[in-house]
Amino acid sequence: MARASTSRPSVDPALDAAALLRRVGFFGLFVVLPVSAQVARRATVILAPIAIALLVIASAIDGKQRPLRATATRLVTSTAFLAGGLVIVWSALSLVWTPFLGQATERLLNLVATILMTLAAYLALPDRMRSANLYLLPLGVIAAAIVSILFGLFGDTLLRNMPEDQSSVDRGLTLLALLVWPSVAWLRSRGRDMEALGTAILVAIALSISPNMTQILALAAGALVFLFATYRPLVAIRSVALVCAGLLVTAPFLPFIARPIGIVAFGPTAPGVLTIKAWQKVVTTEPVRLVTGHGFETALRGRFVNLLPNNAPTTMLFELWYELGIVGALAAAFALHAAIRHSGRGATATVPGAIVPGAMAAFASAFTIACIGVGLTVIWWITTLTITVLVFIAVERGQFRTRRPKASLLRPRAASPSPANDD
Repeated sequence: MARASTSRPSVDPALDAAALLRRVGFFGLFVVLPVSAQVARRATVILAPIAIALLVIASAIDGKQRPLRATATRLVTSTAFLAGGLVIVWSALSLVWTPFLGQATERLLNLVATILMTLAAYLALPDRMRSANLYLLPLGVIAAAIVSILFGLFGDTLLRNMPEDQSSVDRGLTLLALLVWPSVAWLRSRGRDMEALGTAILVAIALSISPNMTQILALAAGALVFLFATYRPLVAIRSVALVCAGLLVTAPFLPFIARPIGIVAFGPTAPGVLTIKAWQKVVTTEPVRLVTGHGFETALRGRFVNLLPNNAPTTMLFELWYELGIVGALAAAFALHAAIRHSGRGATATVPGAIVPGAMAAFASAFTIACIGVGLTVIWWITTLTITVLVFIAVERGQFRTRRPKASLLRPRAASPSPANDD
């Protein structure tokens, strides 16, 4: 009896606690957050730090993350990270000439805190993801889509009379339009193509019910890029990288091209045409400011003090140049180009890889949303991008197979050792 009791595997309460914390963290990140974002305006900025904190604690207990020093060194020396760091440094320098020092400093500190939270979550993600945890992602996206559909069908009158609730729906749909792509990528990597198609269709229905066209256009752009990357992966990767970076670099010239087209298509007094006219006026009246920019946070605050027209664009293409000038724009374009090319590193000329089409679709959807009407440094938008990035990293770390021994009816066989899916 004594020998039998000593042969039992020992139970480590710390490892069990870490596994539980990690499961709860992923459940919050993959399920609770997308669903809550459909009904709560601040769900993203509140729940994301909580879920990330649970993941960090779990990794601190069991140490199942990748080696911290090597991973951190590889990250901070990458070209995308260095270029992004230049954007942050230039934003900090622009505080010298921004007219809104207090508000700009607070916004910059919030941005840096969000970036540090993202880095902590990246370093805390386990080296190998359990399939049981990753299957929570499509379940969460499906549940969020169902909630959005129900609100769209039965809560339209209430939401129209409550602007804050409509704002929460728009934010939730934005998160849904981005998270659908890692969900589709994960399901397709597991050979569940029909489930992936069903998830995408359900999300499309949820977005089509909303009166906001931003998420619909973002999903359409992502779908086109997804198909393109599936059949021509290398060409799609180069195209997405060049288009996104090219638009950032050439943004000051866009209103001079878009305004004549808008006048012919919609007339000179259309709201969109007047917005482009305001953008064109800003470029022509202060060309020197295209070098340094007006300083961090001026695009939002400047409207309240008549520093720029009220109908000026609220898009990344305008605000990046207006606030940070050519230095910030070129650094951001280089960082985005490097990030897109790095995300497609596993693709070949004919084989896109398991998650490359989904990653390219996510880049296209996020860039479309940023170009249509999301502020440059709005915290809920930055947090949404953080969640999308972390989810894709988790999906990428779940791309490995385990070999299971075949059952034999003639005689028992010892199971060959195989790598288990870690938490």
